[in-house]
Amino acid sequence: MSSTVGASVVSEVPAAERGIARIKPEYILTPRLVVKEAQDDDALEADAAPQSKRPRNPSPPPVDAASQAADDGEEGESASKKPKLSGAQKKKLAREEDAKKRKERKGMNTGRKFARMRDEKQLCWKAANGNECTLPSCRFEHDIPSYLTAKPPDIYFPSRLALSITPPFVKPCSEASDSMNPVKEETAAISCPVFLERGVCDQGFKCRFLGGHVIASNSESSKLPETSVKGAPSLKIDLEKQAAVRVSVTEQNIMPMDVIKSIRSRKYPTPKTDAYLKERALLDAPVENEKEDVELDAIGPVDNATDATVKLLEEVDTLASQRDNPDGPARFREKKQLRWEGLNYLAPLTTVGNLPFRRLCVDYGAQVTCGEMALATSLLTGNRDEWSLIRRHPSETMFGIQAPGSRPEALARIAEVFATELGPTGKGLGALGPQNGIDFVDVNCGCPIDMVFKGGAGSALLDNTARLGKILATMNRALGEIPLTIKVRTGVKDGRNTAHKLMPKLSGWGVSAITVHGRTRQQRYTKLADWGYIKTCVDGLRAATSTATMDDAEEDVSPIPIFGGGDVYSAQAYWENVEQSGVDGIMIGRGALVKPWIFTEINERREWDISSRERLEMIRKYAEYGLK
Repeated sequence: MSSTVGASVVSEVPAAERGIARIKPEYILTPRLVVKEAQDDDALEADAAPQSKRPRNPSPPPVDAASQAADDGEEGESASKKPKLSGAQKKKLAREEDAKKRKERKGMNTGRKFARMRDEKQLCWKAANGNECTLPSCRFEHDIPSYLTAKPPDIYFPSRLALSITPPFVKPCSEASDSMNPVKEETAAISCPVFLERGVCDQGFKCRFLGGHVIASNSESSKLPETSVKGAPSLKIDLEKQAAVRVSVTEQNIMPMDVIKSIRSRKYPTPKTDAYLKERALLDAPVENEKEDVELDAIGPVDNATDATVKLLEEVDTLASQRDNPDGPARFREKKQLRWEGLNYLAPLTTVGNLPFRRLCVDYGAQVTCGEMALATSLLTGNRDEWSLIRRHPSETMFGIQAPGSRPEALARIAEVFATELGPTGKGLGALGPQNGIDFVDVNCGCPIDMVFKGGAGSALLDNTARLGKILATMNRALGEIPLTIKVRTGVKDGRNTAHKLMPKLSGWGVSAITVHGRTRQQRYTKLADWGYIKTCVDGLRAATSTATMDDAEEDVSPIPIFGGGDVYSAQAYWENVEQSGVDGIMIGRGALVKPWIFTEINERREWDISSRERLEMIRKYAEYGLK
């Protein structure tokens, strides 16, 4: 009975409108619904499916008789002209075509199309900034009025008065009638964030927020000086704001190009590293003791020794004094101590922990920040993109650099560069005062990426403690008073936690702080973090530090701060893990990506039900930081 009633109801609905959900008239935005022709679901799924999952012999689409007859006639006419291919040749062509399609579909997000926006008329950059082009044969446009006529309209932010509860909900901004001034009439709603920050926009007339820094050609000049091209609107320049920007630079640690060039050409002096490598080469030389004994027996009395003999004796005495501990760490009183107890720590997030995101997290209460992972080998080759990762904003009160690697000599050289150029007692940017340079250097011993792991760096160092100790000792000597920290995972493979074995050795290696991520390298980010094992590491480190303090009572040995990490997405989880594990603080990674305001929640010990308006304001601020 029910099936009969259902069939009768369906039959009453026109075939063209079946499957359409009815919408109340007041919610319909378009006056008429357009019903597209139904498509074959199987064909659509086949197009969207990966190459490997497609059927080898898909069924051909249905073809009507008339078109089939026409195609047969055309094929019959051109069959004699086409060369005949053998079966092997057909298979080869099919394989090449299949390989070409697989290559096109290889990788992630292959369905995305990145369109490149280009102006209809390409304006010369000198003319765009209000200057006169001096090139005799410049191929770009120089007519400003003509360019502005073809230029897309400005991007503007509608005011509250432009919002409505009726369609189209946003009142469109009207165009100016004057073709010489194609700027919106409501220029108050158009503001260029670069101009507001720096007092001048580098894009000039090309800027999509041109209405925020342009003066019409027929308007009165304001107090702001202007750059102009004859017969065209003028660009505003705020000299006072420019001067303020020069005084207070918004970014620090911008390495000069001459320094990067000298590092790339291996002309940058690193005397500490050179002396250490020479010392290691002498100490590691085979049968060194036998040679020394033979040469000393042949020397005879010192009174009759030559200058070369005296020099050899001095080298032997130096070797004898340093042989017991060639990699001795710096004394604690020479290191700047890190007082991180009770602080929160933003993790050095690769590719996403950029400067605008760190600024946003600092606004919400992040206290310790670290730049993105910068490979030591890439820094030594002068990679400009890699050197941009060390930049710092003045709002970052405690900032560090993370430099992974597997070669002690390479890490020692880049550490000496950091100390010279970014250290507080160096000769470079770090000597300019607070909020300049770096406060610490972190060695990544927990990176699970295959490229880093297979190169012997990252989490691979957890299974090679001898190399890890050598790296930390060499970097400590090169860094001087700059603290050295490490970040580790619990181990490499599941069920084989090894991080607790490092705790008694940290003090001897001169480590100033450590962060333990409660997962192994094999786990990556699957399963829950093991906070019970983190507590084991905390207890081991506390015991080792107290023993070192008793043995070296004359030294100012302070406890090494230890941070945990993993699965912290709320203030409640943060403080529960701090109390239960005994860590000094927690490094926040994915929790900050999910909600950057988690630092406000942690500092105020509350859950923040952030509103949609506050979320949009956060996104606007993040975009503005990126533009600046």
